[in-house]
Amino acid sequence: METYLFGTESAPNVLIQPVDSHDLEGIENEVKTIRELTDADFRMIAVRVPDWNRDLSPWTAPAVFGKEGFRDGAADFLAGILPLCPEGKACYIGGYSLAGLFALWAAYRTDRFTGVAAASPSVWFPGFTEYMEANRIQSKAVYLSLGDREEKTKNPVMAAVGSRIREAEGILKAQGIPCTLEWNPGNHFRDADIRTAKAFAWILNHTPEDRR
Repeated sequence: METYLFGTESAPNVLIQPVDSHDLEGIENEVKTIRELTDADFRMIAVRVPDWNRDLSPWTAPAVFGKEGFRDGAADFLAGILPLCPEGKACYIGGYSLAGLFALWAAYRTDRFTGVAAASPSVWFPGFTEYMEANRIQSKAVYLSLGDREEKTKNPVMAAVGSRIREAEGILKAQGIPCTLEWNPGNHFRDADIRTAKAFAWILNHTPEDRR
């Protein structure tokens, strides 16, 4: 896998983020912002996603924009990133948009991730909140966020993101999972680096002191 490394190599916390070329444009500012928002030391591993709609999708789903649908490659992608989590360190997974959805789903499949940083996750994905309700996440804390204009889109599938993320927060809290939902100003395409940084910083700040 193609990876990009940031932060302190010996840090007790490892942040894993699936990224595309747009994410990489803002990744240094993201890392800088995380450092400004937490005292916890960390190593960031950004993992390049070869095929966004295939590698981050937990199951197949029809296209919601354009002609390209979603394919169920998430299990293979997760298998590829798990070796990036060193034994003896706290590993966190997070991401933006479909990568945020993948981060949530991954924490249902393995207990390797201490926390999930899901910034503007694509929880409109068909069947995802039903999956959350039928299963139990294995991480210790979850951060969710959304832009306050994201649910105002004309696309009827994606417009459900607001109600779905409120539903996701409710499911997690009902199951006793420490969780927060933060609303950011703007639509889905605003400040992705800052929103993701806030997600990771919150998770790090809600980690037991012996992990910092």
